[in-house]
Amino acid sequence: MSLREMSTTYGASPGGYLWAVLEPAAGITLLTMVFSLGFQAPSLGTNFPIFYATGMIPFLMFTEASGKTALSLLFSRPLLAYPRVTFLDAILARFFVATMTQLLVAYLLLTGIWLVFDTRTLPQLPVIALAFLLVACLSLGVGVMNAFLFTAVPLWQRAWSIATRPLFIISGVFFTFESVPQPYRDLLWFNPISHLIGLLRRGFYPGYDANFVSIPYVCGTSLGLLVLGLVFLRRHHRTMLDG
Repeated sequence: MSLREMSTTYGASPGGYLWAVLEPAAGITLLTMVFSLGFQAPSLGTNFPIFYATGMIPFLMFTEASGKTALSLLFSRPLLAYPRVTFLDAILARFFVATMTQLLVAYLLLTGIWLVFDTRTLPQLPVIALAFLLVACLSLGVGVMNAFLFTAVPLWQRAWSIATRPLFIISGVFFTFESVPQPYRDLLWFNPISHLIGLLRRGFYPGYDANFVSIPYVCGTSLGLLVLGLVFLRRHHRTMLDG
């Protein structure tokens, strides 16, 4: 299943894996160019590329991994007709390939920026690893829940796409959580992606505590969605796919 996912998603066209790296790199470059014209320094630190990379990379990893996972049942519907192929096989294959690809992209981009620029950051590997682990957990939870909803309620796929479009703006990619005025800051706290971005930036910037980050909140949200999605899928996946 994983090999099929790799060949169909990234191997179907020339440069598939290369584009996976170029897309976030181009986004970071564009943000750096635009905001460096109006500001002398980013909201945190002195280097624009590393600031936007620590915001954009976890966000793109979440959207890519959760999106691939959510479409796993629809994507693998013909294979699920075979008794030996379960819905978990389809979900885990899509999730694993998307997550591993995004982790490789994150490693290449963050390491490249850190080596090329004077970022004045001090990476703390345990904190960075924890941040990416939580991104993967949230992606899996949201993806599994949406895998059920996309199949059971086809209209939900379009509704989810519309509802999540503002996430890029309200997740803290362009700014720090602390710079948001009240009462909007309290509302932003309920966005788990902002916690993930804050935690990753804590791993790069010495002295940035990101006290708002709640690991139990992210874990609870991820686990709750995962368990709920698996329960619904276990009970109804055959009925939905046959229908």
